[in-house]
Amino acid sequence: MNDRLPIVRTGEGDYRLDLSNEERDVLRSLPTQLRQLLADDDPALIRLFPTAYSEDPEREEEYRRLMKEELLARRLESLTVVEETVDAERLSEEQLNVWMRVINDLRLVLGTILDVSEDEDPEELDADDPRAPMRGLYWYLSMLLQAAIEALDDA
Repeated sequence: MNDRLPIVRTGEGDYRLDLSNEERDVLRSLPTQLRQLLADDDPALIRLFPTAYSEDPEREEEYRRLMKEELLARRLESLTVVEETVDAERLSEEQLNVWMRVINDLRLVLGTILDVSEDEDPEELDADDPRAPMRGLYWYLSMLLQAAIEALDDA
C-alpha cells in the first residue's frame, strides 16, 4: 500500500503536489474531456446542474435561464486554472480550492456515468469489467479530493 500523500501543506503556506508523471498525464487530459461534455450539454452533467425547483417548472426555467451561463463560465474558468497548473510543484490555497471544485465535478460526472453508489468499495474493482479503468479513475479522484481536504485542514 502506498502511503504517499499527493497533496501536502508546506511551511510556506502553499501546497506541494507530489504527483507522478502518469498522474499528471491523466489530470492533464481530464479538463479537455469535461470541457467537451460541457460544450455538448451531455446528460452526464445532470449532477453539475441539478434541478433547483423541481415542484415549479416556471421557476426552474427562470433559474436555468439566469444561472446556467454563470455556472458554466465558472466551471470553464476552473478548468483553465487546472490546465495551467497541472505541472506545478506547488499550488496556492486559491488554486487548490479550484482543483477541488474540478476534481469534484469530474467525480460527479463519472459517478453519474458509472451509476456509482455509496456502498461500493474501491478494493472490489473487477479487472474484467470493461468499466474498470473508469471506476479506478473515479476512486483515484476520490482519494485526491480527500488528500486536498486533509491538506487544507492542516492549515
